Amino acid sequence: MAITLTERAIAHVRGFMAREHNTSGLRLAVKPTGCSGYMYVVELAEAVQDHDQVFDCDGVSVVVDPESLKYLDGTEVDYAREGLNEGFRFDNPNVAATCGCGESFSL
Repeated sequence: MAITLTERAIAHVRGFMAREHNTSGLRLAVKPTGCSGYMYVVELAEAVQDHDQVFDCDGVSVVVDPESLKYLDGTEVDYAREGLNEGFRFDNPNVAATCGCGESFSL
């Protein structure tokens, strides 16, 4: 099982973490929502729980709970800027379809 970050995502997370205190890494999760079923959750991890899986991406810890890992295994996370929009982009091999707005996905 693995989750990876691209160099751009690593640089963005490092910059963001440098401005924050008491962070253990980047927490990735999924939650049921949206028109297609699931939505990605990206936030700073304040702590790592005993049941969490931690992936090291060039010194950045990616923290994932076991339930979310079932949906995120094999995902590569990028950070991209397109015009005035910027944000994380997910290349998740488990996704069957995404909604028209791009905010949610189905498995």
